[in-house]
Amino acid sequence: MVPAVGRIHAVRGAVIDVAFAAGDLPAIEHALQVEGDGDGPVLAEVQAHIGPGLVRAIALQKTAGLRRGAAVKPLGGPVMIPVGNAVLGRLLNAIGEIGDAGTRLPDDTPHRPFHHAAPTLAEQKGGATLFSSGIKVIDLLAPMAQGSKAAMFGGAGVGKTVLVMELIHAMASHYQGISVFAGIGERSREGHEMLLDMRSSGVLERTALVYGQMNEPPGARWRVPMTALTIAEYFRDEAHKDVLLLMDNVFRFVQAGAEVSSLLGRLPSRVGYQPTLASEVAALQERIASVRSASITAIEAVYVPADDFTDPAVTAIAAHMDSMVVLSRAMAAEGMYPAVDPIASSSTLLDAAVVGADHADVAMQVRQTIEHYRELQDVISLLGMEELGKEDRLIVSRARKLQRFLTQPFTVTEMFTGIAGRSVPVADTVKGCRAILEGECDAWSEASFYMIGDLEEARAKEKAGAQRTAA
Repeated sequence: MVPAVGRIHAVRGAVIDVAFAAGDLPAIEHALQVEGDGDGPVLAEVQAHIGPGLVRAIALQKTAGLRRGAAVKPLGGPVMIPVGNAVLGRLLNAIGEIGDAGTRLPDDTPHRPFHHAAPTLAEQKGGATLFSSGIKVIDLLAPMAQGSKAAMFGGAGVGKTVLVMELIHAMASHYQGISVFAGIGERSREGHEMLLDMRSSGVLERTALVYGQMNEPPGARWRVPMTALTIAEYFRDEAHKDVLLLMDNVFRFVQAGAEVSSLLGRLPSRVGYQPTLASEVAALQERIASVRSASITAIEAVYVPADDFTDPAVTAIAAHMDSMVVLSRAMAAEGMYPAVDPIASSSTLLDAAVVGADHADVAMQVRQTIEHYRELQDVISLLGMEELGKEDRLIVSRARKLQRFLTQPFTVTEMFTGIAGRSVPVADTVKGCRAILEGECDAWSEASFYMIGDLEEARAKEKAGAQRTAA
């Protein structure tokens, strides 16, 4: 039974206290429709029962124009989100409203509640169908698979969004499933650019975009990933289609949750985060799973505050990931793009049983070589290369070539760099790294490996350089 209409008792920013008849309260996480004097009714979500006949809700829209005594109508369940083919090619906000100035959704569009239980362990299925992203360093050292969760971790300005955009472009070129993009706390400029890029690349008709912008209330930013996930779950469960879920930036989901927690009067936990941090992240991440009929594959960008990888939010998110791509500020400063740290990045799929013995062996050797070079960097900076033994000098030379070989021009940055993007098959990446490790390229210049595709391109670059020198 839906409780009777309530009245606003107090409004404090995004928090609304509502009075109902005692014993007749809407349940936690149920939706409320609050009558306002602004652009229309405001949607809110019940977060706590704080007294006899009194509930505390968090607004999912701006609260300007709300006043004490205004009518509040319980909707009898969670917020309902439009799903299905009608939302493909459209841009929605956190509560499922159209945000692209297009036509309204058809009246027969199906809806689903955005709170939904994760699939049980018995319903889930494992899988090791690898995704080939065409990005050398990711395919080699942090491979991704269908139905897995991959995250790009990095501080401000090291290339997380560019990497996610390139992955979207790479997946769109050969991935024929459905894509859902969640922009959490995004700048309006980023949302506009994403919409234009999707339209120009011809993949918008298979993609749903969900945005909660920076200027929206914390409740809206907090619920954006749930809305996107609800759309993805519909295509997985009802349409039996594989879904690619992209989220930028999951840290802002945690940040919005911390704001909501503070507004609700909860005591902060470690480093000022909400006490419910682990359960909120788990509630989101555990819904991203493969079932027998189809899968959801997630690629997430995660901001690392002050480059501190021990931050509680970062460690809570990392615990749920299958592949971790860690971006390094030091590598970005050296111009090694993508600035992926080959030592810190990892994947549970980098196993001979999944990727093959050759791939796993080459990846391990690449890591060992680069790690050995890093150990020697202090000696090199103090005493110079001349003080190293012959074997160490050879390892340093090969490690520097490997670092440069793992750089790559991106299609999404072509307009800025003037260099056409490259997509490299996994087999060519493994073959090129093995050639460097085995000394086939010891006589080549390091510059021949920088910002190229496969090893044949490095060979051509080396040959052209030799001809210029001879001339």
